[in-house]
Amino acid sequence: MKVTFLGTGTSMGVPTAGNYSYHPETGDPRDERLRCSVWIQTETHSILIDVGPDFRTQTLRSGLKEVDALFLTHEHIDHIGGLDDLRPFVFKRDAPIPVWLTEECKESVTRRFNYMFGEDSVSGSVRLDFTIATEPFMLGETTVTPLPAKHGEMKVLGYRFDDFCYLTDINHVPDSTIALMRGAKHVVLGALRWEPKHRTHFTISETLEIARKIDAEHTWLVHMSSKIVHESANSRLPERVKLAYDQMILSL
Repeated sequence: MKVTFLGTGTSMGVPTAGNYSYHPETGDPRDERLRCSVWIQTETHSILIDVGPDFRTQTLRSGLKEVDALFLTHEHIDHIGGLDDLRPFVFKRDAPIPVWLTEECKESVTRRFNYMFGEDSVSGSVRLDFTIATEPFMLGETTVTPLPAKHGEMKVLGYRFDDFCYLTDINHVPDSTIALMRGAKHVVLGALRWEPKHRTHFTISETLEIARKIDAEHTWLVHMSSKIVHESANSRLPERVKLAYDQMILSL
């Protein structure tokens, strides 16, 4: 399995448009972050988790040419805003792309992108085949396990693919989900900033508590704000916890 981080930044990206939030000019490309998404390549499938507004740019950077399956974590626009850019991948497949998501996310997607679905559908638009993700299942030879959590009051999903777990945009992870993640070699968790506390996102310190409970061989942080500087933040983190960065590749 090969995992490529397409983006590791917050909903506004890093740096933000209009210089809204302070962003130190470090000269380190790891301090520039597109919206969160990962590309997973198994022996049988090219898998995408989330498809944000930067998706087209991310595909060109990474060389992503096929999408066999899409997993959505939740319905915020930084995670679904690139759905229309799936059109060329649907055209190449000449078939709908299978999508796993929550019931709430499905309702939001079909309402906000109504031109893709039902009586409102427009010829040549994206075709998606939805499945509500509730139980583990096999995707080719890979075991996929949904990982329920909370993002404020919103229900969100992470996903485990064999020894790889991905769970971003969180401020509560139940013990039952932590149990599902134990034993994974690589775990990805959302961590917005050092401080102050946020009402819908974990701070880095709060994420470290979850990482300690999971006790994976490697924990990678994503969804960092513009105030997080890669090199200095890594120096403050435990040995088995590090920041991910755009275009970083893991080989499992």
